[in-house]
Amino acid sequence: MQSRNREFIFHDFKFIVNENVYLPAEDSFLLAEKLDVKKDERVLDMGTGCGLLSILSAKTSKNVVAVDINPYAIRCAKKNAKLNNVVHNISFIQGDLFAPFKEKEYFDLILFNAPYLPEKEQSSISWIERSWAGGLNGRKVIDSFLLRVGDHLSKKGRFFLIQSTLSNINTTLLRLNEEQLTVKIIAEKKLPFFEKLVLIEAKLN
Repeated sequence: MQSRNREFIFHDFKFIVNENVYLPAEDSFLLAEKLDVKKDERVLDMGTGCGLLSILSAKTSKNVVAVDINPYAIRCAKKNAKLNNVVHNISFIQGDLFAPFKEKEYFDLILFNAPYLPEKEQSSISWIERSWAGGLNGRKVIDSFLLRVGDHLSKKGRFFLIQSTLSNINTTLLRLNEEQLTVKIIAEKKLPFFEKLVLIEAKLN
């Protein structure tokens, strides 16, 4: 059976999204609207999905790396990069968080719309479910990311992290402060049922 594709347009960019790949929603667009990439920055788009953030970044930076654990996402992002004429500025890697990178591989800007929804642990989950499933407390992937992100930031590096109030934002802020990073919430969006999304920016001091 043929897979179903979804399409959307963000500003002047067109995207085609495979059914096995996360379709950008409020969280993705919250980060996309605040994205600020400098020309000389090396950018890492963690969990690239359909490639929205890496493609937006590649319009400014010529050194963007798009990573996703989902093989369908990597293929989808590459097709969208070709569609939007930026494929020459992006490297695509299938892998789990920072696992594909060497110990001293650094980035100036890291972007991550993390899986943050609390989900009952399962022996196996689909590729698309990995986009949002964050373990029992919603922090499984977030905590793994926070454990390694500081090791891959350049001296003036920064990162953007999307998170939900469902996965305890205060725990994230506390951990980042303990690591002596400069942290601030730069955007928020209220969702139904008392949930709120926040965009966190953290910088090395």
